[in-house]
Amino acid sequence: MKKITIVIALFFSTLVAQAQTKNSPGTSDEKNPDEQESLAKDYLSQIMGVAMSATSNMKLFHFVYDWIGTPYRFGGSSRRGIDCSAFTKELYSEVFNMDIQRSSRDIFSMVSPVRKDDLKEGDLVFFKIHSRRISHVGIYLGNNRFAHASSRGVAISSLDDAYYSRYFYRGGRMLESFKAELQKQSSDNNNSTANNN
Repeated sequence: MKKITIVIALFFSTLVAQAQTKNSPGTSDEKNPDEQESLAKDYLSQIMGVAMSATSNMKLFHFVYDWIGTPYRFGGSSRRGIDCSAFTKELYSEVFNMDIQRSSRDIFSMVSPVRKDDLKEGDLVFFKIHSRRISHVGIYLGNNRFAHASSRGVAISSLDDAYYSRYFYRGGRMLESFKAELQKQSSDNNNSTANNN
C-alpha cells in the first residue's frame, strides 16, 4: 500500500511540474528556427543517407524529398511522370534558378568534368547505360549518393551500387560561364516582364 501511495504521489507531482513548465512565462511550445532546421537536417539525413553540414543546401534536399516516388515517364516533365533530364532541369530551375538544357547530353555540354572523388553537393553525375553516348543524369547529394528519375521513379541511389558503378561516365559541375549567362538571361527576362507591366 505504501508503494502505491508513493507512485501516485510521484505521478501527480510530475503532472504539476509539467503544467508549471507549460505556463511559465518565457517558455514556448514552438521550437526556434535553428532547432527546426537542425531537426529537418537530421530527418533528411536519415532518409537520404547523406550527412548534412551547416552549409548544406536545404532547398536542394527539400526539393528531392518532395519529388521522391514520382513515376518515371520518358519525355515526361510533371508530377504524373518525369524522366532524368527533365527532373534535373526542374531541380536546377527551382533550386539554383538556372534554366539548363533538356537532354542529358546537352546538359553535359554545359559542365566542366569533375572526378568522382571531387564531387560536391549539387554537381551532376552522368552515365552511359547500354549506350556509347550519355543516356542518364542525376544530381549528386553527398556520401556517393545521388537523386535521379530512374525506371523506378524519382529515387536516391548510390554510385557504389554495382549497376551505377558499372555505367558511371563522369561527374560535372556547371561551368561558371554558363552560370553567368543563365543568370543574366534570367535577370533580363525579369526586367522585360517588369517593363511590360
